[in-house]
Amino acid sequence: MESVLLGAALLVTLVALVTVLRRPGVGRPPVPSEDELEMARREAEEIRAAATTDAGRILERAEAQAQQIANSVRAELDEEARTLRDDLKTLRDDLERREARLAEREQRLDAEVRRLEEWSAKLAETKRALAQRKEELSRLEEERRRILERTAGLTAEEAKAELITAIENQAKREAIPITREIENAARAEGEKRARKIVTLAIQRVASEQTAESVVSVVHLPGDEMKGRIIGREGRNIRAFESTTGVNLIIDDTPEAVLLSCFDPVRREVARLTLEKLVLDGRIHPQRIEEVYERSKRDVEQLCVRAGEDALVELGITDMHPELIALLGQLRYRTSYGQNVLKHLIESAHIAGIMAAELRLPVELAKRCTLLHDIGKALTHEVEGSHALIGAEIARRYGEHEDVVHAIEAHHNEVEVRTVEAVLTQAADAISGSRPGARRESLEAYVKRLERLEEIARGKHEGVEKVFAMQAGREIRVMVKPEAVDDIQAQVIARDIAKQVEDELTYPGQIRVTVVRESRATEFAR
Repeated sequence: MESVLLGAALLVTLVALVTVLRRPGVGRPPVPSEDELEMARREAEEIRAAATTDAGRILERAEAQAQQIANSVRAELDEEARTLRDDLKTLRDDLERREARLAEREQRLDAEVRRLEEWSAKLAETKRALAQRKEELSRLEEERRRILERTAGLTAEEAKAELITAIENQAKREAIPITREIENAARAEGEKRARKIVTLAIQRVASEQTAESVVSVVHLPGDEMKGRIIGREGRNIRAFESTTGVNLIIDDTPEAVLLSCFDPVRREVARLTLEKLVLDGRIHPQRIEEVYERSKRDVEQLCVRAGEDALVELGITDMHPELIALLGQLRYRTSYGQNVLKHLIESAHIAGIMAAELRLPVELAKRCTLLHDIGKALTHEVEGSHALIGAEIARRYGEHEDVVHAIEAHHNEVEVRTVEAVLTQAADAISGSRPGARRESLEAYVKRLERLEEIARGKHEGVEKVFAMQAGREIRVMVKPEAVDDIQAQVIARDIAKQVEDELTYPGQIRVTVVRESRATEFAR
C-alpha cells in the first residue's frame, strides 16, 4: 500500500514540473533558474506531503472497511456454523430415535418368530391328529357303508344312482323358480330392445301381400282361338310345348287357357309367346319358334331390369352381371305363395334398418340379405340346398366371404359366425312370418301339427292329452294332477319347448301350455 502511495506522489511531482516547464514564452523555452527549481521542489514537496496525508487517510479508511467486512464475514460464518451444529444435533437425535425404534421392532419380530414357531409346532401336531381322525372316519364310513348295504340290500353304485336322481329332481324343483325369474327379467329386457329394433324395421317397410301359383292363365279373345292354338291334328300345341317346355292346358274354361310348368321363368316366356301369337293371329310351328326367341330375349331383359331395380332401390352397387340376372329371375319365383324377389327386397330393408340401429355396416347387411335366397334361381337345375347353392354361386362371382357365410348359414346348415348372418336370419324370419306373406301346403301343415303333438306326447310322464291349437301356434298339454305337480309342469313345458326348437322349423313362435287341473266330485243321496 505504501509503494502505491509513493508512486502517486512522484507522479504528482512530475506533473507539476511538466506544468512549470510548459509555461508560454517567446521562442525556445528558457532554462529554469535556481529559484524556480527550488520553488518547484518546494511545490513538489508540498504536493507529496499532501498526497502522503491523503494516502494515509485512504489507507485508514480502507483498513477500517476491511476490518468491518472481516467482522461481518466472521459473524456470518459463526451464525452458519451455529446453524450447522444445530442441524447436526437434530440429525443425531433423529438417528438415535430411529435406532431405538429399530431395536424395539427387532425385539417384537423376535417375539413374533418365537410365537410362529410355537404355532407351527402346534399346527403340525394338529395335522397329525387330523390325519389320524381322517383315517378313523374313513374306516367308520366304510363300515357304515357296508352296514347300510347289508340293511338296504343295495350296492353303493345303486344307492349313488338313486341319490343322484333324487338330488337332480330336487335341484330342478329349486332351480325352476330362480330360472323363471331370470328368464322373465331377461325376456323383458330382450323383448323391449328387440321390439324397438324390429318395430322400427317393420313399420318402415311397406310390402304388398302376394299369393302366386305355378299356373299362368292366358285370356283369349274368343273360344275359336283355342282351335287355332291346337292346330291341324294338334301340330301347333305340340310345337308350342316342345319349343317352350311348358304344358298348355285347354279345357272348358271360356276364353282362357292354362300354362303349367315348375320353372317360373320358362312359364313366363311361354305366356308372353302365347299372348303375342294370339295378338298376331298367325299361329304355326315356325312362327311359334320365332316369337319364342323374341319372348325369351324380352324376359331376359326384364330379369336384368328387375335385378337392377332391386339394387337401385336398396342402394347396392358393384354386383356381378350374372348375379343381377339370377336375382331378376326370382321375380317369377314364389316360395309358399310369396314372391321371392319381393321377399328379398323386403328382408334387405329390414336387415338394413336393424343394422343401422345396431351401428353396423348397413350396405353389407343389405347385401347379405338380398342374396340369401339367390340359390332358388337354380334349385330346379342343381341338386342340393338353395342355401349351399347360393353360397357357391356368390363365391364364384367374387362376393365377400361374410356375404357367402350369411347365405350358407341362413338356415343353420353351417354354424353362424358373424353378426350379419344373424341379421340375415332375423330379417328372413320377419319377412316370411308376417301375416299374409306365405301360405303352407295342406300336407306340410298337417305333418307339422302331427309332429308337434307327437313331441308333446313323447317321453314325459303324466301327460294325458295333447292338442295343437291356433294353426300350430300353441300346444296345449293336459297332465294328470296326481302324477305331476306345479314344478314338474314347468319342467315339462320347458322340455317340450326345447325339443320343438331343436327339431322343427317354423315361422314366429310356438306357445307351450301345460294344464294341471284337479277336480273333486261327490254325489248327494
